[in-house]
Amino acid sequence: MENQHAITVRNISKTYGEVVALKDVSLEVNRGEVFGLIGPDGAGKTTLFRILTTLILADSGDAVVEGKDVVKDFKKLRKTIGYMPGRFSLYQDLTVLENLEFFATIFGTTIEENYDLVKDIYQQIEPFRNRRAGQLSGGMKQKLALSCALIHKPEVLFLDEPTTGVDAVSRSEFWDMLGRLKEKGITILVSTPYMDEASRCDRIALVQKGQILSIDTPENVRAQYSHNLYAVSSNDRFRLLKDLRAFDQSESVFSFGHKMHLSTREPLDEQFLQSYLTNHGHADIQVEKITAGIEDCFMELLREGS
Repeated sequence: MENQHAITVRNISKTYGEVVALKDVSLEVNRGEVFGLIGPDGAGKTTLFRILTTLILADSGDAVVEGKDVVKDFKKLRKTIGYMPGRFSLYQDLTVLENLEFFATIFGTTIEENYDLVKDIYQQIEPFRNRRAGQLSGGMKQKLALSCALIHKPEVLFLDEPTTGVDAVSRSEFWDMLGRLKEKGITILVSTPYMDEASRCDRIALVQKGQILSIDTPENVRAQYSHNLYAVSSNDRFRLLKDLRAFDQSESVFSFGHKMHLSTREPLDEQFLQSYLTNHGHADIQVEKITAGIEDCFMELLREGS
């Protein structure tokens, strides 16, 4: 039976001096899926991307992308993958059209040959085709970079934090575009520090300090959250965090916007918590039982592993 995995990573480790960027990382990405590496800055996502796209070598372990070893077959592999690095890396002094033509030429193709693949994306920036890339907005730069990464019709697309620094609307539009690319059969490996984007992936790996905490579907990651979870707010947000952490039923407390997420092992007596906070000088108290999100699960995995 044909191997269903587009990417296979086995026991990859990488250090930079005393800094451990990746530690014994293993994962498999199925063909045709959107797989997300979810974690904060410094988690090791970019290092793994650079190894998989043949830009740097791992210290140990091995990786295969579409049947090609990332070290032994790097020349062949570079022709079959698309890579959009986290930092905008196109030619700022070239126009939108010149950048796209340049990357098509490098891969021995033309814009016309693969226009159907980039059409939905490129049409949004085509009115600015004669504008220099350096003068584009963040969202437009993002679309141009994605068009250039796709113009040679890659089998696997690597997107390293593609939505960092763009507005919420552009982020949503970008994920809609990835959904349409998936329908064309392209395997997509995407990294992001935004936990809310995890739900747009078929499967995710939660990554921290160069290690994988969990690999599963977003739904299964949330389902594995074992505690009771409550959103709590009051008129004194900063003191609320301290008082909730001192509450005897608290398992963990983390700040989420203007609310605190409080986890407990046993179901909470909300009236008891209300009285506790009132006695500690809080007003405008609200307590609501909620379902865990990906960020709650991530924080819990970190706490359990510490």
